[in-house]
Amino acid sequence: MLGSTHGTLTTHSRPARVVACGEHPPHTVHGISDAGGSEGPGATGGDGSAAVRAVADRDVSGRPLYAPVPDLDRFFRPESVAVIGASDSEGRPNTGITRQLIAWAERVGARLHPVNPGREQVFGLRCHAGVADLPETVDLAVLLVGDPLPVIGQLAEAKVKFAVAFASGFAETGEDGAAAQARLAEAVAGSGLRLLGPNTNLNAFERFRDDLDGPAVALITQSGHQGRPVFALQELGVRLSHWAPTGNEADLETADFLSYFASRPEVGAIAAYVEGLKDGRSFLLAADRAARNKVPVVVVKVGRTETGARTAASHTGKLTGADEVVDAAMRQFGVIRVDGLDELQDTAALLARARKPTAEGVAVYSISGGTGAHFADLATAAGLSLPTLSDAKQTELHQWIPGYLNVTNPIDNGGHPVGDWRGRKIIDALLADPSVGVLICPITGPFPPMSDRLAQDLVDAAEQTDKLVCVVWGSPVGTEDAYRRTLLGSSRVATFRIFANCITAVRAYLDHHRFTAHYRSPFDDAPRAASPSARKAQALLRPGRQLSEHAAKQLLRAYGIRVPREQLVTSAAAAVRAASLVGYPVVLKGSGPELAHKSELGLVKVGLTSASQVRETYRELTEIARYEDLPLDGILVCQMIERGVEMVVGVTPDPLFGPTVSVGLGGVLVEVLQDIAVGVPPFGEQHARTMLRRLRGHALLEGVRGMPPADTDALVETVLRVQRMAMELDGELAELDINPLVVLERGQGAVAVDALAICH
Repeated sequence: MLGSTHGTLTTHSRPARVVACGEHPPHTVHGISDAGGSEGPGATGGDGSAAVRAVADRDVSGRPLYAPVPDLDRFFRPESVAVIGASDSEGRPNTGITRQLIAWAERVGARLHPVNPGREQVFGLRCHAGVADLPETVDLAVLLVGDPLPVIGQLAEAKVKFAVAFASGFAETGEDGAAAQARLAEAVAGSGLRLLGPNTNLNAFERFRDDLDGPAVALITQSGHQGRPVFALQELGVRLSHWAPTGNEADLETADFLSYFASRPEVGAIAAYVEGLKDGRSFLLAADRAARNKVPVVVVKVGRTETGARTAASHTGKLTGADEVVDAAMRQFGVIRVDGLDELQDTAALLARARKPTAEGVAVYSISGGTGAHFADLATAAGLSLPTLSDAKQTELHQWIPGYLNVTNPIDNGGHPVGDWRGRKIIDALLADPSVGVLICPITGPFPPMSDRLAQDLVDAAEQTDKLVCVVWGSPVGTEDAYRRTLLGSSRVATFRIFANCITAVRAYLDHHRFTAHYRSPFDDAPRAASPSARKAQALLRPGRQLSEHAAKQLLRAYGIRVPREQLVTSAAAAVRAASLVGYPVVLKGSGPELAHKSELGLVKVGLTSASQVRETYRELTEIARYEDLPLDGILVCQMIERGVEMVVGVTPDPLFGPTVSVGLGGVLVEVLQDIAVGVPPFGEQHARTMLRRLRGHALLEGVRGMPPADTDALVETVLRVQRMAMELDGELAELDINPLVVLERGQGAVAVDALAICH
């Protein structure tokens, strides 16, 4: 069986199924009629009713297709702030926090009102006894109290827009803390108040440099200290616009800030450190908004390993989703996932500041042949394209570079010219090449004055081009003027300290622009109403049970997925008659609910060519079942499918994202090969093809060792039909496994030879 139910939880349950209504014109998606409309987010029926709007905003599984962008302007730039529990008593934790908030309020131009019933003044400011005594309706309340729950109602009554709860002791501490957090979330829900935290910190109220310009990086972290490397980018000249420390996310979550930042004109890239996603669909809708707006999102998502997942859960009170599904979901919506905080800062900084590439070719320019070769090896292995420069370009370069040096790409200059204009000529010639979109110069260590002149020439050239210029300054010291003043002083040169981070960032840069150039939101075309296939399929389901192979194939047939000709029989004579109707050669299989791995039990016999073989095999299979005490509903007499590429297509539930669709190399070795690509509905045809290209064994579909190309169109169609089934039967169909799906020669289709289905 492909996959298993992932043992992770999420704080949101699946929304209740929404029954479609309205008078939307029917259309067809991959051969399955859909009575729902294709209106975009926010569409309403002719009468503008809320019921029709609800349908337009949800897919057939009941999950939302649209999420509004929260207005967080008054959170980050409030006009008035209340500090509940303010203090100026030396030695108390609240005193330091109050002092920092007063300084922050002055910087953003906000009026600050201390609240503490035991004081008349705090740091010279009038102190109010309670929320009801505040002189104005405040935008933001900062709660410096151990138990924020009693204050929530007061804030809601006072029409406060936002609150921040620093208090810990909630879901991160276990079951009792999770219950306390649930009560806090319930109090906030529907109150009109939005809450950040609990278990958060002061990162949102840091001192941001206001002397930097250009596109900014916006930062989201669930653990405050993990954002420090990105925050420190300001010291390298990279602008930071916001920092959202989401903590336990009882209310406001990563997706809220992601949507907001993706809509801000000053944000060039979003960097995030994520420990657990609160709701999978909310995150995907936010990532979709970023993709539509072409805003790059770079994420460190912990939980790749079992140990990392446990640690993340104990820290924020969330359990991480199955990592391969999270990885697939992020990739599907263009989210760039990196592993280290150094990669996060370098990649986000590059993506925020670099202009759109004019070409995907990378030129590597170095003062050492060994350095160039080393970097070229790493870059090529990572998937970057290093085009061979044309003969004309090489001839041009050899005007300034000795003829015995290699300038095909990588370009070895043997030592950057120091005393004249030739160095700049070389760099300009490389940037003028139409096949080159990125110029990378690895400098393994300082070698004044050569490295100083090289750095200056690179900066000067970068100021005159739209192409990306990158430098890897490999000195372990990092105090050299060429690095600190020349390179870091330029907003047009992307400077790195190690090869790997440069390659990761450049690959992400090219991938992002390639992805967004052709991005079409799958939410626009997601089915909103159930097809007639769903009604046929629902009649076949048996709650809480595994279907027999015969019933599972009927389920597939309901969705237009091709299965072999077959008949279910209960006698040897009926088996012989069925074989003559199906057509020899035939396959005989034992069929029954709760019956899996039939081949291992000896309940599959292939290549039967005569009535006597069928009769004898029928008796053999029933005897095996009787001996093994296996209940059968009969014996399947099946058409034998000619040889093709054996694939597997399946549905597996994920607690964060709902049903997921997998496709990969199938057959008896599926668990051994583990060559699987995962898609999170909704997705379209192009993404289904992308899933196939990600398979290590994709070449088998193209035809190898004399085999003809397989019918990939039919395979894609099957994946899309399985996706439709997964969405329409969500909550009823727990798992589906088509293995093998035999993909025949191009133009001949694909046939589901075996299938297993488990009902909720």
